[in-house]
Amino acid sequence: MALLVSTWSNGVQSVPQDYVMPPERRAGEFIKVCNEIPVINLQGDRSEVVQQIINACKEFGLFQVINHGVSDKMMADMRVLYEEFFNLPVEEKLGVYSEKFGKGCTLYTSGLNYAKEDVHYWKDTLKHGCHPLEEHAPSWPDKPARYRDEVGRYAAEVRKMGFNILDLIAEGLGLSKGYFNEVSQDQSMAVNHYPPCPDPSLAMGIGGHTDPNLITFLQQDQYGLQIQKDGVWMGIDPIPNAFVVNLGYQLQIISNGKLKSAEHRGVLNSIAARTSIVTFMGPNSNLPIVVEPAKELVSSSSPQIFKSFKYNEFIANYLDFIRKPIPRNGTALDSYRV
Repeated sequence: MALLVSTWSNGVQSVPQDYVMPPERRAGEFIKVCNEIPVINLQGDRSEVVQQIINACKEFGLFQVINHGVSDKMMADMRVLYEEFFNLPVEEKLGVYSEKFGKGCTLYTSGLNYAKEDVHYWKDTLKHGCHPLEEHAPSWPDKPARYRDEVGRYAAEVRKMGFNILDLIAEGLGLSKGYFNEVSQDQSMAVNHYPPCPDPSLAMGIGGHTDPNLITFLQQDQYGLQIQKDGVWMGIDPIPNAFVVNLGYQLQIISNGKLKSAEHRGVLNSIAARTSIVTFMGPNSNLPIVVEPAKELVSSSSPQIFKSFKYNEFIANYLDFIRKPIPRNGTALDSYRV
């Protein structure tokens, strides 16, 4: 448990050497906050909302939503809950702790496998499945005592919001309502806790990456999220009670390249802790789900640009790719192009 950044970092005056990123992996000079990222009111005129979402998916692969159906109180309760969780005494978190990323409910630090990393990310992560609740909830933390009730209700509301947004995307692409239902059945959460860092210029919260799943929903209340656009890293300012919606690789593939997925990363600050509550939706990697460009989006004028493949095989290849030394050549999508 001593590996968890939250257990030893309070009051440290310098970044330990095994958390100092090589220069090419650091955040570098801050460029700007990206004020062009759309903030979309989901209660607005439906046709306008659909167009705003599609435009954002084409240009950024990311947007923010308000009036999304998850109550302000529920979002506030989640912030309080996870502040309490990460501040629990070490012995009360032993039941879910692991030294590496694994299946089931796991609390771990840095990346996929701490022992094999040459340098570590300045973060602790609690991750677990969410759907179906009755299957996953028994493995969730039992402290704070209200964890399973509150997170269960939150997961259900975010899931409802997620299907609504996916239907809006389907409509904008000319696909039928419910088109994405089969490839969005799996739902999981990763709660990333980034304690204050004495020198954020040397360390990183998490490096640049693109999510392998279908779509991701992020609740954040402190600045730290950045996306890469046109070769430049730009910051995403938190908006109270909004969700950041981030497209994963599978939406880029199913849309036959009409939509883009967003490369993003997490940077640190020296004053405040940041906790991001992330919900992933995508295909179930335990089933032989086939992913391919929607046939409705392939034509002589728009030929198929991605191969058909099984999602579980994609995930295995994706994990192999992100374990490669940085800098990596190309992307995890390259081998799936026609």
